[in-house]
Amino acid sequence: MTDEPMFLVDRMLGPLTRYLRFLGYDSESAALLPEGDPGEDNHLLKKAEEEGRLLLTRDRDLASRAGERGIYIADIDLPDQIRLLHEKGLISLDVRLIRCSVCNTLLREAAADEIAGASYAPKPSDLFTFLWCPGCSRLYWNGSHTESIIRRIRGLYERGRSP
Repeated sequence: MTDEPMFLVDRMLGPLTRYLRFLGYDSESAALLPEGDPGEDNHLLKKAEEEGRLLLTRDRDLASRAGERGIYIADIDLPDQIRLLHEKGLISLDVRLIRCSVCNTLLREAAADEIAGASYAPKPSDLFTFLWCPGCSRLYWNGSHTESIIRRIRGLYERGRSP
């Protein structure tokens, strides 16, 4: 297991998975499992145990069944969910865009042909740093969207803090 936590996020926590990935955390989503499976909770418990992941859930019973691996998150709002994980010392609020926000794969430096092959890539390309997801072939770069993500994450946390 790595020094930082890895997460398994249940369906009820929706966007939290993506935001954990923006923060650089290995975060798998229960949405990858087939919907309607009555044994989903058991699959999540087994996956969390086998992979050394913390199970983040809005299901109090499931969190209890997961024991030390279970984190119950009662909050509905994303800012409160992020704040809870931060206050528990599980995450840092430093945005590290090192994982694909869609498939969780570690990003690598993009090759020139990958940049050229992405019609949506900004020009001139020498003004940006490009990263490539080898898992789903997405191109990322340090543009205004990166700043927006950083502001959004900081804003999510700041909005939920009491004075």
